[in-house]
Amino acid sequence: MKTGEMGDNRGEPRRITSKITLAAMIGVAAMGWVTPTSAEKLVGHPSARTESGLVIGSTTNGINQFLGIPYAAPPVAALRWAPPKPYGSFPGHVLEAMQFGNECTQPGGIGSEDCLFLNVYAPLNQIPENAWPVMVWIHGGSLIQGGSNPYDPTRLVDKGVIVVTINYRLGYLGFFAHSAIDAEGHLNGNYGLMDQQFALEWVRDNIAGFGGDPDRITIFGESAGGQSVYAHLASPLAADLFHRAIAESGSYFNFQDYFGSIVPLAVAETTGTAFVPSGSAIAQSVGCTEQTTAAACLRAVPASAFVNIAPRLCCLYPFVDGTLLTKTISAALASGEFNRVPVISGANHDEGRFFVAVQYDLSGKPILTPAQYEAAVTAFWGSTLAPSVLSMYPFAGYSSGGEALGASGTDGVFSCPARNAVQSLSKFVRTYAYEFNDENAPPPQSAFGGLLTFPLGAYHTAELQYLFNGNFFGLLPVAPLSPPQQQLSDTMVDYWTQFAKTGNPNSYGNPAWPPYNALVDKFQSLIPPAPTFETNFNPAHQCSTFWNTF
Repeated sequence: MKTGEMGDNRGEPRRITSKITLAAMIGVAAMGWVTPTSAEKLVGHPSARTESGLVIGSTTNGINQFLGIPYAAPPVAALRWAPPKPYGSFPGHVLEAMQFGNECTQPGGIGSEDCLFLNVYAPLNQIPENAWPVMVWIHGGSLIQGGSNPYDPTRLVDKGVIVVTINYRLGYLGFFAHSAIDAEGHLNGNYGLMDQQFALEWVRDNIAGFGGDPDRITIFGESAGGQSVYAHLASPLAADLFHRAIAESGSYFNFQDYFGSIVPLAVAETTGTAFVPSGSAIAQSVGCTEQTTAAACLRAVPASAFVNIAPRLCCLYPFVDGTLLTKTISAALASGEFNRVPVISGANHDEGRFFVAVQYDLSGKPILTPAQYEAAVTAFWGSTLAPSVLSMYPFAGYSSGGEALGASGTDGVFSCPARNAVQSLSKFVRTYAYEFNDENAPPPQSAFGGLLTFPLGAYHTAELQYLFNGNFFGLLPVAPLSPPQQQLSDTMVDYWTQFAKTGNPNSYGNPAWPPYNALVDKFQSLIPPAPTFETNFNPAHQCSTFWNTF
């Protein structure tokens, strides 16, 4: 359904959604869509019309919420490893959208294959003539885990935007290349990215019913979600599905040449790489060895079997499939052959410390000696790069081995690739570069019961609590932001939402954020209480002098 087909008149003030009246609910009940008892309970709830039928939500924390809306048919049975299909009509043409849908199958026995749901969060108040801008959040989790549910965008919505959070297929159910499946004549490999694009199509075609503007859609995401944002910038199939993009910490390994993390589909089908498992080997591991029956065999294997395949990788990557991605993300951005929209792109000052903490300290294996440090560097960077990394990041140069390993991981995996990304983007589109620099971001080191041998600093995912409400730290209690941190949070929310509205993060009262210019190489340092210019990003992270020399 295209804009305007739902009877909206952009020349008249409208409200975000209609409220269900008693007369309307009696009519709905009379048609058999809901029972009379249910109809009485739904009176006064916000509602919106979609292609699949009427969606009825709730009002919580001063915003309207529509949770667990299916945007595509369940990708099960014959639809496993197939492009997403339309959902069709809701049973009875009405959906009570008041509970989250399933997350997608992932480690820990979590989730279901029936998981293609999204959530819409919208302001309560009267909307302007041109409707609310829309922000679509793509969650992180290495393309292996995570979901839309933990991200409460109330702070963003309060600034006058609609936020949509989405689920997409994960792990080998979402990113898988096998020659028998790829011979079926449909788009291949990048099923999780196909889901994301299908969700964007749903937003384009339905968001006007919630008061949203389908001509002002911003995609934003963190980690694997940020990588997905870069992928949609590079994807010809995503043209016109969004109008601005924000990539948070999504640059990992994508904009450096020392590892081939994104490979052609044929390589993924056959030999694979250290970063990309072989589809043939995965099929053999679950007992699907005969090529002629492999597709049917693979679709009959329980979803949990694909989660438990060893060895468990740190992360997955999309493939160059020739259609959704016609070249690597790095090559697309460097050549200018990408969807040219304004971009915010950046990373956190201490990204790598998060991963070191999880793999070593919090697993009871802190890096305490030079020998342990050398082994950890070799395990991470490989025997070819390890000697150079050990020379640039010596054990003796840091307060702990964990901090030293975190520094090389930050610089080589995130910071310098992020700088390369903004340098490519800024040649063609208005690009705003940032570094999140709150070295005291919650939770405090004391929250880990003495297990950490180094401070986390501005670690990977640290900025999420400055944009969203929610618990992103598992069993740890949510730590409140200090007054200076809250001031930074307010500014970041202003930046992100103003960018969604205009394509420019600047607004009255906030520190100026100029577009990135490679000649001056300035990043906006997101530091409490107020952001400022940062001119030493390149030397601080050893980009030109070390990482860009490989």
